[in-house]
Amino acid sequence: MQRRHPPEKLVNADGRVHRGRFTASVPRINGREYDYRTAMGRPAPARQRRFHYKQFQYFGLVSDELLLGCALADTAWLGVAFFYWFEPATGELHEYSWRSPLARQPRLSQSPVEGLSRFRQKGVDIRMGYESGTDGLRKSLAVELPELQLHAYMDEPTDFEPMSICTRTGVNGWTYANKVAGRPVEGHLTCRGNSRDLGELNAGGHHDCSAGYMRRRTFWNWACLSGRAQGHWLGLNVSCGVNETSFTENCFWRDNALIKVDLVDFDYDGDDLMRAWRIRSGDARVDLVFEPLNRHRETLNLGLFASNFHQIFGRFTGVLRDACGREIRVDGLHGFVEEQYAQW
Repeated sequence: MQRRHPPEKLVNADGRVHRGRFTASVPRINGREYDYRTAMGRPAPARQRRFHYKQFQYFGLVSDELLLGCALADTAWLGVAFFYWFEPATGELHEYSWRSPLARQPRLSQSPVEGLSRFRQKGVDIRMGYESGTDGLRKSLAVELPELQLHAYMDEPTDFEPMSICTRTGVNGWTYANKVAGRPVEGHLTCRGNSRDLGELNAGGHHDCSAGYMRRRTFWNWACLSGRAQGHWLGLNVSCGVNETSFTENCFWRDNALIKVDLVDFDYDGDDLMRAWRIRSGDARVDLVFEPLNRHRETLNLGLFASNFHQIFGRFTGVLRDACGREIRVDGLHGFVEEQYAQW
C-alpha cells in the first residue's frame, strides 16, 4: 500500500479513523473522538470508551557505553512510568518504576509533533517534549530524580521519514503508531555528581508514540537498533503481534530514508529470554542475531489488568538489505527487543 499525506486529525468529524501508511506524522491523535462500537455494532458505553483506549510513549538511547529507556503509559486502569540505564562494560543496571491508579498520572500529549507529556510523583519528574520548527522536529526527554538528572533531545530534519501508520485492530478498534530510530541524541546525564555528554558517546535514539483502541488481550515482540554503520546512521523498527492488519510498521532507516520491510519472525527461547534471538523478515531485508546483555522487567496481575513485560538490551549482528538488495552489515550495534503480554 502506498503511503499517503497525513490528515490534520486522526479521527474525522464523523468519528471515523483514518487508516493507512502516512508520509509524515499525524499532527493530532484525537482518539477519544472516535465512534467506538461494541463487537455487536452498537455505540460503546462511556465506561468502555474510557477504559479501552490506551496510550504510551517511549524514548530510548543506545551507544557502546550507555543504554537507557524511558516509557510513559496510560492504560486507563493504571498509569505506568519506568526509567532505566545500563552500562554494557560493567553490567551495571539502574532501574526505576512508578505506578498511578486509574492513570491519574501521566498526562500524555495528543500529538507526536507538539506538546508535553509528563509524569510527576514525589521526587520524580519526567517530561517528554515535542516541538516543531522551520528546521524540523525536536523530541526531548528530561528526567529529574533525587540522585539523577537527564536532559536529552533528538532532532528530526524536515527530510526525515518517520514511520507513521494506523491499522485496524480487532473488530472495532485501531492502533496508531509513530516511530523513529537512527537519529543522533544530544544532551547530558548527571548521576551523583558525574556527568556524561551524550553527543560524545555517539548515541542514537528511538522514539515511539502509540495510541488507540487496542485488543483487550494482546501480545507482541518488537526490536529496535540505532547507531552508525558503514558511515551511515542506521535505525531499525520491527514487530509482530500489533500492527499487522492490512500492512505493518516494519522498516529500517539509512540516514533519513525509510526502507519498508515485510512481515518479521522472532525466533527465541520463551523459557530463557537471555539466550540469542534470531530476527528475519519474509523479504530477506532483515536477517539479524540478537545477543542479550541484560533486561528491564515489569510484571503485574490484578485480574482485570495484567502485564508481563520484558525489554531486553544487547547487541545485533547480521545484515540489512535495501530495496536494491545492497547489504548493510550490522556488527555489534546495540539495541532492544521486547516480549510483552497485556490484558488491559
